[in-house]
Amino acid sequence: MSDHAQHGNQNVWQSAYAFCDHYVFSRDHKIIGLQFLFSTLLWFLVGGLLALGIRWQLAFPWSNMPVLGPWLFSDEGGQISPEFYTTLFTMHATVMIFFVIIPILAGAFGNYLIPLMIGADDMAFPTLNMLSYWFMWPAFILIGLSFFTPPYGAGAGWTSYPPLSAVTTAAPGSDFAQTLWLLGVTCVGISSMLGSVNYMTTIVQMRAPGMTMFRLPMTIWGMFITAILQAFALPVLTAAGFMQLTDRTFGTGFFLPEGLVVNNGPPATGGGQPLLWQHLFWFYSHPAVYIMILPAMGMVSDMISCFSRKPLFGYKPMVYSISGIAGLGFIVWGHHMFVSGMNPILGMTFMVSTMMIALPSAVKVFNWIGTVWGGKVQFTTPMLFSLSFVSMFIIGGLSGIFMAATPVDIFIHDTYFIVAHFHYVLFAGTAMAVFGAIYFWFPKMFGRMMNETAGKVHFLLTFIFLNGTFYTMHILGAVGFPRRLADPYDYETFRHLLPLNQFMSVCAILMVAVQIVFAVNFVMSIFWGRRVGRNPWGANSLEWSAPSPPGHGNFDFQPVVYRGPYEYGSPEVDTDFYPQIQPPPKGVETDAPAPHPAETH
Repeated sequence: MSDHAQHGNQNVWQSAYAFCDHYVFSRDHKIIGLQFLFSTLLWFLVGGLLALGIRWQLAFPWSNMPVLGPWLFSDEGGQISPEFYTTLFTMHATVMIFFVIIPILAGAFGNYLIPLMIGADDMAFPTLNMLSYWFMWPAFILIGLSFFTPPYGAGAGWTSYPPLSAVTTAAPGSDFAQTLWLLGVTCVGISSMLGSVNYMTTIVQMRAPGMTMFRLPMTIWGMFITAILQAFALPVLTAAGFMQLTDRTFGTGFFLPEGLVVNNGPPATGGGQPLLWQHLFWFYSHPAVYIMILPAMGMVSDMISCFSRKPLFGYKPMVYSISGIAGLGFIVWGHHMFVSGMNPILGMTFMVSTMMIALPSAVKVFNWIGTVWGGKVQFTTPMLFSLSFVSMFIIGGLSGIFMAATPVDIFIHDTYFIVAHFHYVLFAGTAMAVFGAIYFWFPKMFGRMMNETAGKVHFLLTFIFLNGTFYTMHILGAVGFPRRLADPYDYETFRHLLPLNQFMSVCAILMVAVQIVFAVNFVMSIFWGRRVGRNPWGANSLEWSAPSPPGHGNFDFQPVVYRGPYEYGSPEVDTDFYPQIQPPPKGVETDAPAPHPAETH
């Protein structure tokens, strides 16, 4: 081989290595954040299609599914079988919770925004950060395999309650598919723990000069409290997952009572308790509800203040409220178990502590409304999604109070009222906040704007169809319509609800179809969107002082912080925004440290 050919091969290998180092196994927090963002958006599509499968069965039970039916369910003549229905709702919840909502908030926005908003050049542990993303891939593969493992995928629900999940002969989807599912969820847990350690260390140790804790944007407070919740609650679920794995593979019996016989199989040994799993599962999974919404609350606070052109009303009470919600979240897990035969005195304790969460939640809603009130409101796409988050969160929060009351919850526990509440908080709430955040920080990520007209069309149609889908679930739940049944119409008392279910399913199909507008806008704007500078929204927080998109190291100067992130309409400056890095006019005192001359812009 000639020297020229050898040199050419060497260049190819060097280019391939550089590409992998920069874009695949990157340790840059921005690339990792974008990797999380693209991965979770693809899984969002998968989770949405799984939901449509559920809605098809409830609207048109035992009818052939067009186009996909003959391909997916050829053995059943193109119809969804009862066994596959349990797989559908198990996988829909698993994908949406573990692959979309949690990682898009903490993984995508947490990674991208934390160093930029506190004035750091990267995360405290870049390699650990890279691993937090790549530990998601075994989870993607394992849970994906569990879906296709014959005869049916995992079907014990996202709660994986034993003995259904622990006994391999309990149901068609309880065999090897359930083992793969448990291994996948364990990998998600490891990924989240790696991320939480990194976030806490970065926020505590790597803030820019002058960035005190009470000058942090609410987005960072939301991420910080979420990281604490993950660090303290997640090990419990991870350990419980290992225990259930050993029950299934080694017969340890942590969650199986002595002598249990299922489907004429051999009796179980070990003397365990199924309720132990419920306690361990909900000790994590109730705080997980706040993991799925506290970052969204923080991001919405930033967007509402920016587009109201007003300081955030009650900044410190907002911080205390987030902390209060997180603290109370650790002591209310038992309200998910009211129907388990709990001692009434213990149930009363959980009921009262759960209702107390309404207090800090109400403080936050009051402060968001107070921020908008009297402001110079700009109805941009991110603002519309933020206002939608607040209004939908009010509905979801109020319906949650019904579930906190033990006597009411016992009636509605297995009905669509629970499904309505959960989706109002996590889709109508968190997902709308995520859409708003994508439109808001897109210019920082890619240096271009998304199309505003398409964004408003996306918002309006999504808002209409999500309410058509989820609000009517309250009506179903109020009359006791059961969840997790493939054909509730076997019961004559529910047959008159079929037209309502068909209306909801049509709305759900249209809601998923509307996301095409978002997908086209997102992809086209990356390449052809209008170019923008550092601060297209006129916002105050630190990330808007960095180039768009930021290069390696984030800032081309040493940021020094002089004030909080919500100083809009200040009389000290001529503009209606007052960036955190802008020094005050002469004669105005500041407690920020003086920057070194060589480090200034």
